[in-house]
Amino acid sequence: MVAEAAALRLGSTVATAAARLWLGGRRREQERHLSMDELVRTKVGGLRLQREVRNQFEQITDAVFDRLEPYLDHEFRRLEESSREAVVDAVCDTLAAADLSDDAILAADAKPAELTRRITSAARPPVGLGEAESRLHAVLFAECVEYYVHVVRTLPVFEERAAAELLERTTTLGREVAQLLRRLPDRSLLAPEGTDQDTAFRRRYLELVSSQLDEIELFRSSPGRTEASRVRLSVAYVSLRASGDDGRGGRGRRRSLPLLRPDMSQWDPGAEDSGAGAGMHMETALGGATRVLLRGEAGCGKTTLLRRLAVTAARGAFTGDLAAWNGLTPVFVKLREYSGRALPRPEEMLDGVAAPITGIMPRGWVERQLDSGNALLLIDGVDELLDRERRRVRDWLRTLLAAYDRVHVVVTSRPAAATADWLAEEDFTHLQVDRMTPPDLAAFVRQWHRAVRELGGALPCPVEELPQYEQSLLTSLMDRPHLQSLAGTPLLAAMLCSMHLNRGRRLPRDRMELYRNALHTLVHDRDAERNVPSAVDGRLSLGDKLILLRDLAWRLSDNNRTEIDVARAAGYVDARLRAMRHLDPMDGTQVLDHLRDRSGLLRAPALDRLDFVHRTFQEYLAAEEAAEEDRIGNLVGRAHLDVWRETIVMAAGHANRGQREELINGILDRAETEPRHARALRLLAAACRETMPTVSDALAARLESAVDLLLPPRRKTDPPALAAVGPSLLRRMPTSLEGLSDAAAVQTVRTVGLIGGEEGLRLLEGYAAQDARSAVVGELITVWRYFEAHRYVDRVLAGLPLENHHVSLAHAGQVAAARRLPRLRRIDVTFPLHDLRELGDQPALSWLGFVGLRGEIDLAPLAAYPALDALLLWSPTSFRGAHALDRLQHLEYMGMPAEAVSSLGGSSVFSRLRNLYVLSNDPASDLSPLSACTELDLLSLSSVEDGDRLPIPPGGGLLAAMSRLSTLRCAFADVSDWLGTTPLPPRLERLELDRCTLPENASALLDLPGVDVTIT
Repeated sequence: MVAEAAALRLGSTVATAAARLWLGGRRREQERHLSMDELVRTKVGGLRLQREVRNQFEQITDAVFDRLEPYLDHEFRRLEESSREAVVDAVCDTLAAADLSDDAILAADAKPAELTRRITSAARPPVGLGEAESRLHAVLFAECVEYYVHVVRTLPVFEERAAAELLERTTTLGREVAQLLRRLPDRSLLAPEGTDQDTAFRRRYLELVSSQLDEIELFRSSPGRTEASRVRLSVAYVSLRASGDDGRGGRGRRRSLPLLRPDMSQWDPGAEDSGAGAGMHMETALGGATRVLLRGEAGCGKTTLLRRLAVTAARGAFTGDLAAWNGLTPVFVKLREYSGRALPRPEEMLDGVAAPITGIMPRGWVERQLDSGNALLLIDGVDELLDRERRRVRDWLRTLLAAYDRVHVVVTSRPAAATADWLAEEDFTHLQVDRMTPPDLAAFVRQWHRAVRELGGALPCPVEELPQYEQSLLTSLMDRPHLQSLAGTPLLAAMLCSMHLNRGRRLPRDRMELYRNALHTLVHDRDAERNVPSAVDGRLSLGDKLILLRDLAWRLSDNNRTEIDVARAAGYVDARLRAMRHLDPMDGTQVLDHLRDRSGLLRAPALDRLDFVHRTFQEYLAAEEAAEEDRIGNLVGRAHLDVWRETIVMAAGHANRGQREELINGILDRAETEPRHARALRLLAAACRETMPTVSDALAARLESAVDLLLPPRRKTDPPALAAVGPSLLRRMPTSLEGLSDAAAVQTVRTVGLIGGEEGLRLLEGYAAQDARSAVVGELITVWRYFEAHRYVDRVLAGLPLENHHVSLAHAGQVAAARRLPRLRRIDVTFPLHDLRELGDQPALSWLGFVGLRGEIDLAPLAAYPALDALLLWSPTSFRGAHALDRLQHLEYMGMPAEAVSSLGGSSVFSRLRNLYVLSNDPASDLSPLSACTELDLLSLSSVEDGDRLPIPPGGGLLAAMSRLSTLRCAFADVSDWLGTTPLPPRLERLELDRCTLPENASALLDLPGVDVTIT
């Protein structure tokens, strides 16, 4: 039984019961078994009146149908056919046997719930129903009684009336009942108390999210104003970049725009290795999937991104590739809050952000958001849990998504805590947060200085001098490439900006110095330099404060925590103060309050809770405490645990010579005896070279031997892991790629590119001069985005044979630099471009691909590229100037969204195309201009949303008009409405259906003479 039939039967049962009460009540037992038609014919005189009465009760049937059908459509998916029929039969039987007289209604005070209780208590329980069926029966019966009571309240009084009066009343009865039922709150298993308060609560909740999460720490504060270090996230935010390489397409997901591949015949419009694989802006990368695992190193901006997504969703302010996310309800879950305790049930997910209003949340509200597919679930910090707890997270997500499979979800983690395929079975797309490119860093510096203007008088310099500070820092970054490498993440870049502003433009040499200076500034120097009384006259020196903070950081890390109860933290501070004999007795709670309020290093994420403003600071201080207290053996024992990686790397920098020897030798000893962890341990030991100021000859030799076992990189996962070792690894990288396989050479180039810096650029320059293998040249092009655009072009790309390679342009700086590459033939633009004239004079171009075009794009500049034979316009935007395509006489390959087809219809280009790739986001798109494609050999059609219909009109002649078409591909789409009813091209030789929804009689329809049909 389908939902429509069940809803119609139940609606008819309710309307018939009401008709019996009105027209005859329970006066005659035999009337209980009359149908509606028989009842009207028996009780109402005159054909016209009988017809009007029937019409009005049919309207009542339709009104009940409209209420029940959506709910049944949802619930019936979980039941077998026999179970559905049994439930509906049981509800109808219960209603037929129930006392529904006016006396019974009055005895229940006309309250539906009371009448339901009376009927069910007196009736026999339905026989043969399971638990799920019984629960559905109870809900449906209660709903039907609810409708019945509201219907009979609208009926005329139960007495004999003249036919004219009865007719006058019945002409409005059905309409009034329908309006009344529409006003009832929707109730179901997901909405047991209705949904009439959902809109009001959602508005209140979104307002709270918009205000609570729209702030960011800039790692500085002003005297007497602890809140001054926070500025609006919406002002300070800079878009990140992401790459992805898992290539998985999943159920119920939106695919990203196609990867622009050299071999169009092998192009897969549904591949998930698209878009994001080119180092796209995060918004473009996220726009391609509904389930994302986002991995990135410490401080790369994962949490800030999730907060930004939550705030933007709350305001409905998404644009471009994420415009479809407007209307989603953000749910932000910080996993650190659930360490050591059960993960949240749906109704508990709002506690972290909206605890003050969860008491007034309508029952089942979160479940309804999840079930409708209107929730944006943002889950932060898988890496902040222990390994066994991470497994619980995966199971929790699996169960949650099985129940609510349409929800949008983004999960974040550091790479060591979750591999790229950690959630692959749940159809997650993997994205990796890229290190900031030079243009990204410049944009960050400008945005940071714009944000601090909001602090006004809290600045260490006059507001009007900020532009000079900004330009000074940008100049330093350009002149000192190692600083660009140092500031590769938003956290480090923000600290660099803050230090440059607070310390008279003095900048650090390495990461350890950056952390140390930032901590000293935050904890003490800032207040002391401003003569803040608590710093000038206080009894705690900088060293005293750091001792307390180190102890607190170690206790948190030692217990695998990132948060602590305030009372417990005060107890730890008290204990450490007692051991500091040079100090007079002090109250631990007061000292802790002072450190929280004044240092800018501690914060209160929730009532009576405390944590460090960033986990990196906790790791740095814990590492220093480990060195101070000689806990090296403890660190060696935990070296295989990824949550300890950063702490151990920084401990190597804090340690004295003897401790460093013990630490690194201990790690390498374990690598030799524990094959399971050998690679991770060697990588960790190598990473420690970044922070160690000196190394003995013996230890250096042992480290080099360990690194030799890791090199050359061969797997795709090797470069990110090796790049984390830092610039010191570059000294071990080969100066020539000679003798390396293609795979090893490519991964070597990628590793050097990820490390970056001047030394990395010198190595790549050497590779470019010596090795012209296609795979190597391709990777040298790919890593361009990690370097200053013009310098890389001059030193690496200028001498390469680029004629047969695609060059991806990820930012405007690369566009300008690319004009200096005369051998360029194929360009893919992977960032928002507003004017095609920015590409400049490139008459030899044969390939142009665009992802991320914005606004109405004028195609007229394309006339300047007469050699084009392939053009891909992958942007859901509108175009004008299509006449320019008429001048591209060599153009044979095109790709475009279905929505763009109509705006290109004024051109004659379709009549010359041989290969056409169309990605549909809207089944209503107009593809009629494609009937001009009379020379087409291959047509590939794919939907963006799995299971969507393709915009092919059933029964039309669109495909038949393509008289030369030999290959038709359809992917990720529902083709059941036109396959078999739409004439196919007369010369069709191959029909490829990839993960499509087919009609029931597909086997018969696909028995096509002379056509090779492939279904995957």
